Amino acid sequence: MELCLDLVKIAQRIGEVPIASIVVLDDKIVGIGINMPINLKDPTAHAEVLAIRDAGHRIGNYRLINSTIYATLEPCTMCAGSIIHARCKRVVFGAGDPKTGAIGGRFNLFRDFPMNHIPQVTKGVREEKVREELLKYFKKRREVQKSQKRLLRAATQLYSEK
Repeated sequence: MELCLDLVKIAQRIGEVPIASIVVLDDKIVGIGINMPINLKDPTAHAEVLAIRDAGHRIGNYRLINSTIYATLEPCTMCAGSIIHARCKRVVFGAGDPKTGAIGGRFNLFRDFPMNHIPQVTKGVREEKVREELLKYFKKRREVQKSQKRLLRAATQLYSEK
């Protein structure tokens, strides 16, 4: 999880929501992902999906049997589904997500809609630090948006006076 917390800083620097994920197999990191939907203009480019894709390419198999996937934020429905299809043995995440979390936050895909594979789940790992990073990011984003609105209003007012 410490590496994920380091990776969220990269996501923040490139203007993405600070979410990161890694896949570990046999005590080795085989996949890394940070949230990239904005930069890649791809709504499926969530950290978990990118980490799973990276791991699949590195090990030469789309099945990540016996792997553990770590994520800073509780996976959404798409990511939880990807984890099931990849056959990750275990999911470890930091902060729960009551809005879009699919492993207990909003609902529990693994429990409520059991499929042919159900990963083990460990939640709340470094939760306070993850929440702190997310709150810091969204506070800064709101400040930037307010500033942009003020500049736009000022520019519009100047233009309309001419």
